[in-house]
Amino acid sequence: MDRKETITIDRASQLLKLLGDPTRLTMLKLLKSHECCVCEFVEIFKMSQPAISQHLRKLRDINLVKEERRGQWIFFSINEKHEEYPFIKSVLEHLPEQTDSITELTSQGLRVCCE
Repeated sequence: MDRKETITIDRASQLLKLLGDPTRLTMLKLLKSHECCVCEFVEIFKMSQPAISQHLRKLRDINLVKEERRGQWIFFSINEKHEEYPFIKSVLEHLPEQTDSITELTSQGLRVCCE
C-alpha cells in the first residue's frame, strides 16, 4: 500500500479492532524497533506463554508480524512489507516508546536468554 493509497473503512475497522487490545498494540510498538521472542514477551507482560502465543497468532494470521527461527527460539518482528503497514505505522507513531521494557529485560539479563 503506497502512502498515497487509502484503506477501506471496513479494513481499517478490522485492523483497529485487532489493535484495540493493549497487549497486541504494545507488542507491535515493541516490534517496530526490536525483535522479540515469546519468552521476552512473557517477562514484559507478566503473562503465560500460551496467552502471549495467542496474541502473536492473531498478528501472524494477517501477516502483520513475521517470525524467524534461530535454533530452538522463534523471534518475531513487524512485517514492514505488509500492504497496510503504512496505516499501522501511522497509528504506532502516536504511541509512547516502549524501550524501557527492553532496557529492563537487558538489565535483568533476560534479553539474552534466547540467543
